[in-house]
Amino acid sequence: MGRGPQSWARIAATCLIACFAANVAIASETLQQSFLQPMGPVAQEQATHLMRVVGITMLVILPVLLGVPFILWRYRYAKPRGDYTPEWEYSGKLEYLLWGVPIVVVAVLASWLWYSTDKLDPYEQLGPEPLQVQAIGLDWKWLFIYPEEGMATVDELVVPVGRPVEMTLTTDTVMQSLLIAPLTGQIYAMPGMTTKLNFSATRTGEAEGENTQFNGDGFGRQKFTVRALEPADFESWVTRGDRGLTLDENTYATFRRRTVLAEARGDLGLGESTKPIVLKLGQPDIFQQIVAKYHGGEAERWGGIGLPQAGTTGAAR
Repeated sequence: MGRGPQSWARIAATCLIACFAANVAIASETLQQSFLQPMGPVAQEQATHLMRVVGITMLVILPVLLGVPFILWRYRYAKPRGDYTPEWEYSGKLEYLLWGVPIVVVAVLASWLWYSTDKLDPYEQLGPEPLQVQAIGLDWKWLFIYPEEGMATVDELVVPVGRPVEMTLTTDTVMQSLLIAPLTGQIYAMPGMTTKLNFSATRTGEAEGENTQFNGDGFGRQKFTVRALEPADFESWVTRGDRGLTLDENTYATFRRRTVLAEARGDLGLGESTKPIVLKLGQPDIFQQIVAKYHGGEAERWGGIGLPQAGTTGAAR
């Protein structure tokens, strides 16, 4: 029994996406880097949406790719068939086909886009009692604050599997853009303003997060690791986390300098490496203080609001 056009479109779309996913997997053996390697429902919906778009696009492309050679063979190279009508000008069936198919394709794609956009609203919580995380974009690192756990991390985000996460973002430098492709989409962060990003992890693993908005010399190294742990492992991480440092005005002033993670560690006397930093909170409202300093708050206490200075170890190498 022959396959219909939709079956061939699905096969073509699946092969295309499988090849791309294989290339992404080869590029990174440990860190997940693409929404085609979904670790949560948001990235899964993005991958499904791509499959839909590629599938319906193939319904248009495949007939063209197959039809053009057939027409050339049928009406030019093979023995001519049919009536010769040099005065032919109009065909109602052909007009309906030429205009109807694109209209249907655009309508279907628009409907799916509307559905996916509404479903993937970054401000909508994915469930009750989400884990609260506050993210501050710096040059050239990310500071993640867990206000309920009384801790913070630099360039590492740890979340429990199965529990929704509500992240509130801002930046204490130029505009930045956070992306964790295997878990969620991209969202901007700007100084003095906050945005929200809701997501969750459905399986354990490690993913790569990054800033996608160019912000200077260290932009290429402003990446961080995201670890999705089982709930019990997450609780153990919170309990036994190495919190030798306290996040207060002094340590924050060091983080605010224009340095990558290794240089920030060197400025703090921790040795220059790419190992994430775990801290305890000096006060619970640091995130709110950072946002407020752009609206008449204690700016000098938290490093001012101008362009951050370079670290003592120099700019990004």
